[in-house]
Amino acid sequence: MAMMKTFMLMAALTAIFLVGGFLLGGEGGIVIALVIAAGTNLFAYWNSDKMVLRMNGARQIDRAAAPEFYGIVEQLAQRADLPMPKVFVMETAQPNAFATGRNPENASVAATKGLLQMMTAEEIAGVMAHELAHVKNRDTLIMTITATMAGALSMLASFAMFFGGNRNNPLGFIGVILMMILAPLAAAMVQMAISRTREYGADAGGAEICGHPLWLASALEKMDRAARGIDNKAAEANPASAHVYIINPLHAHKVDGLFSTHPATAERIRRLRAMAGAGGPWG
Repeated sequence: MAMMKTFMLMAALTAIFLVGGFLLGGEGGIVIALVIAAGTNLFAYWNSDKMVLRMNGARQIDRAAAPEFYGIVEQLAQRADLPMPKVFVMETAQPNAFATGRNPENASVAATKGLLQMMTAEEIAGVMAHELAHVKNRDTLIMTITATMAGALSMLASFAMFFGGNRNNPLGFIGVILMMILAPLAAAMVQMAISRTREYGADAGGAEICGHPLWLASALEKMDRAARGIDNKAAEANPASAHVYIINPLHAHKVDGLFSTHPATAERIRRLRAMAGAGGPWG
């Protein structure tokens, strides 16, 4: 069901992109839109993981540098039947984490120093299992594609502003104005809806990987509380990357609204506790 919803949302995003191209330059504009989409997605496919890690000040570590954390990730990757990802640490006191990479063979997971210092080993395992679930579900690629398409649509809107767009479209100049204002807004809403859908899936998948839904529930509760009072300067400087984190790293966020990149933490915790209460392979 979650994958079907994601597919439908991505189809909607593609439709918005093509309509925007038509309003910009007619049939030729559609071709331009497709070329821009192909170029940005190709670039993102090969380079997005490096860009996200660099923007957030992530430093790669090995077993010698952080044996306990590295060992947790290694054990979870084995449980999930995944290749061992590259492991990174970010120099920020806010407890948080994310995963990136175009596929499981080229995946990276990153955690902040705050996460490693404030969480128990079980809670760290719950968080990293969530990130490995993203890798296993290939959410990192899905979110890269949606983010780049949303960015490319904003680029098309800028072209319309400077060059006037295709005024021979059925809506005339009003259509161009609507494209400039509403298309990037609609694309952002679709992108955020996809992000929220994948977060719920990664919560459930992470609970299965680590075997203990309550480990992640406890970590989410602590992280949500801490994120409201501790700055994440790297994320604040690069808000476009906020959606990759397990908890929204930005202070000015709302819960479960159209413009939220993450589901309400309370709802995520409720679902995890329901999983634990229902029993299952985790006992």
